[in-house]
Amino acid sequence: MANPEWKEKFIERYRQLTDIDAFLGISVKPLRKSLRVNTLKCSVEDFKARMDGKLRLNQVPWCREGFWADGYGIGNLPEHFLGYMYVQGAASMIPPLVLQPKEDEMVLDMCASPGSKTSQIAAIMNNTGLIIANDNNLSRLKPLGFNLQRCGVKNAVFTLMEGRWFKDLQFDKILVDAPCSGIGTIRKSFRTIEIWNPGFSRKMSGVQRQLLGTAFNCLKEDGTLVYSTCTLEPEEDEGVVSWLLENHADAKLEKINMGIKHGKCVDEFEGRQYSSEVQKCLRLWPQDNDTEGFFVAKFRKVK
Repeated sequence: MANPEWKEKFIERYRQLTDIDAFLGISVKPLRKSLRVNTLKCSVEDFKARMDGKLRLNQVPWCREGFWADGYGIGNLPEHFLGYMYVQGAASMIPPLVLQPKEDEMVLDMCASPGSKTSQIAAIMNNTGLIIANDNNLSRLKPLGFNLQRCGVKNAVFTLMEGRWFKDLQFDKILVDAPCSGIGTIRKSFRTIEIWNPGFSRKMSGVQRQLLGTAFNCLKEDGTLVYSTCTLEPEEDEGVVSWLLENHADAKLEKINMGIKHGKCVDEFEGRQYSSEVQKCLRLWPQDNDTEGFFVAKFRKVK
C-alpha cells in the first residue's frame, strides 16, 4: 500500500498541474473500450459490416481505423482471434500517427511489446520496409510475437536487448514509447496510484534519457523520432524532451497538430525550468477526451 502521506503529496502535486477535481473525477471512471481495425487483414468498411449486431462502434476522431466499442466480450470475438482488430487505447493510437512511417522505410520500435503500436506501424507501412521490434524482456517478447503473428505482420523482426545498447544502425523513423511511471493509466489499474512515490519519476527519467539519447544517435539525418509516455509527470515528459534539446544541437522539436483537445505543456515545475519548445508537444489529460493520459513529442534530426 502507498504511504498515506504520499497520496496527499500526489494530490497536491497534481493540483499544480491541472484541474484536480476533473482529473480525480475521471480517474475513478472505467476507461472506454476501444479498438483499431487492422487494415492488413480487413478494411474499415468490411469490419463495420462484420460488427453489425455485435458491437456499437463510435469513431475515434483522430484515427480513421479507431473506434470506441460498446459491447461485451470484445476479446472473445472471432474477429479478434483472426487479427481483424487490435484492442487498443484510443490515446495509444496517436504516436504511430505522429511518426508517419512511409512504405519501404526502416523503422525502430525500441520498446515494442505487446505490439499495439508495432502492428499499427506495420499497417501504415502496408507490410513493406522493415520494422525492428525490440524489447528487453524475454517474457514480453512472447505476447509481441503472438500479436504480430495474429495481425499478419510480415515486415518486422524481433530483437531482445536493452534499448540503450543500440548502435551502428541508422533508421528513417524511430518510436520510443518509453517505460514510465504510468500515471495516465490510473483508469486501467488503481495499483498505479498505490505504488506511486515521489522518487519514482526521478528514477524513470534517467532510464528515459538513456533510451531517447541512444535512439536519437541511431536516427538518420532528416529522420523522425517520436517519444511517448503514458505518464503525466513533467520530469518524465517535458523534462526528458528538454534534456535532449539541450544535449543535441541537431534535435529539432516539431509541433504536433492533430486537432485534439489537450492540456498546456509544462514550462516550469517545482523549481525546474524546461525549454519553451515543449509547447510543441502533446499533453493529453484523461479529462480532455475521456481517454488515458498521454504525452507525445516529435523530433527531427537536422543538419
